[in-house]
Amino acid sequence: MRTFADLDDLVALVAQRNGADLFVRWSLGPDADGGRCSRDGLTGLALPGLSANALAVEPWWGDRPLRLWVARRLHDYRHLRERRSTGTRPWVLEGTEVGRGPDNEPLVECRRPIGWITDEALAECERLVLATAATPWGPLDREG
Repeated sequence: MRTFADLDDLVALVAQRNGADLFVRWSLGPDADGGRCSRDGLTGLALPGLSANALAVEPWWGDRPLRLWVARRLHDYRHLRERRSTGTRPWVLEGTEVGRGPDNEPLVECRRPIGWITDEALAECERLVLATAATPWGPLDREG
């Protein structure tokens, strides 16, 4: 799998593909996931795909910068690194949405893992989001 060393490297991929079928997943990686499904944290129920977040830009985003869109998609879910097992990190996959999870997140069947996202790229995301935010903005966190 390739490695996205910086934010611009990931933005280039999203621009090239218009984000189509590209998702970010926070886990131990494709080998650990093994193409299996995610589980609902509340009930333990097996879900029909892997929980992930789409990189495709929504129409309401308008002509705002793609770089900021991608940065926010990563920044918003970085709390998963602390909430999940040691070694959890973000990676990009090409997949097909097969449903929605309990938090309305896409559930994805992974067709192909694409690459890891480095800590350096995540730090760039954080700096960009914090510098751009109109109000104090942090990652999603249900316990905060």
